[in-house]
Amino acid sequence: MSLLKNLVKFNSVKTSLNSAYLSTSVKETFKFDDLQLDVRKTKPDLPDDPSKLVFGGRFTDHMLTIEWDSKDGWGRPKIGPLKNLEIHPAAKCLHYAIEIFEGMKAYKGVDDKVRLFRPDLNLSRLHRSATRSALPGFDKQELFKCIQKLVALEKDWIPKSTSASLYIRPTFIGTEPTLGVSASNKALLYVLTSPAGPYFPSGFKPVTLYANPKYIRAFPGGVGNYKCGSNYGPTVYVNIEANKKGCQQVLWLFDKEEYLTEAGTMNIFLVIKNDQGEVELITPPLNGTILEGVTRQSILDLARREGKIKVSEREISMKETLSLLENGRLLEAFGSGTACVVCPIEGFLYNDKKFAIPTMSKGAPYMTEFAKNLNQIQYGLVKHEWAPIVE
Repeated sequence: MSLLKNLVKFNSVKTSLNSAYLSTSVKETFKFDDLQLDVRKTKPDLPDDPSKLVFGGRFTDHMLTIEWDSKDGWGRPKIGPLKNLEIHPAAKCLHYAIEIFEGMKAYKGVDDKVRLFRPDLNLSRLHRSATRSALPGFDKQELFKCIQKLVALEKDWIPKSTSASLYIRPTFIGTEPTLGVSASNKALLYVLTSPAGPYFPSGFKPVTLYANPKYIRAFPGGVGNYKCGSNYGPTVYVNIEANKKGCQQVLWLFDKEEYLTEAGTMNIFLVIKNDQGEVELITPPLNGTILEGVTRQSILDLARREGKIKVSEREISMKETLSLLENGRLLEAFGSGTACVVCPIEGFLYNDKKFAIPTMSKGAPYMTEFAKNLNQIQYGLVKHEWAPIVE
């Protein structure tokens, strides 16, 4: 009997040891302290005039890469020279769009210090998008520190201008070389950086939107509220159709009520005079079809803190929009996003009829104030908790 008890005890200890070994051998996150550096800096190839920079057309010397597989978990993060990726032609990202990304910026302030803008919101959204795409989780703070290091290395690529920046593109792809439609057992997280000039080199350039309810960007239960690459590719065709009709972007409508959702790749805002005679800022609610934009959230936060205007996150239909316009109560319309910050909307084409919005007729005071306040935070003109300094 004692021998049997000893065997049971031994097997119990062995099982515990094996469990402990397995839990520690599979790395659930990467660590900044394990970062490997291979630095080969060159003199930045930047034009004297930042407005000559085409968005996403140039890249800095280095990139951050971190590999993952289901057997061992996360590997060591590495910052090394920018190079082409080598992936198998059957990689899941190429066949089933297991791919997500983020868009962030670093700014060189008037004090020559480099700042990020609300990176916690971007990294939280990246983590949510990874979960929805069956990609592995990670420690957001560890990734933040790795990105900070990459930005610090590439800070000379940031144009010294309060209208230019360094665009940061974290990307996460499934790389397992199998054709089965399933979660990827291999993945690669990487980060690119690209110098970016002013979105509007000669001042705000209003856009006209093409509104056709037969085209739908996202639907409830889908992935419209995640930063998935598959949200963007199918919109290119519709934007080409918009261009043919003299419009620059698409006003995405949804449901039989034709609710306004987004403008191109931007969140959309309307400034109206409501039934009570108040000036009201309206943007569609986060109902699962709307991307939770960082600039969107920042505009809402600023407006609520200042308290000068009523703020509403609610559905607004095309019918209501046309009624507000007809009665002179639609004051401004604009889009928001990381690339443009804000973009004025001067009208839309709907049912083959053009409707003009008086956004710029009086200088768009509400939109312009939001843009000014965000610019001051991003470039260090005011001290703010949204803009951590890159050490």
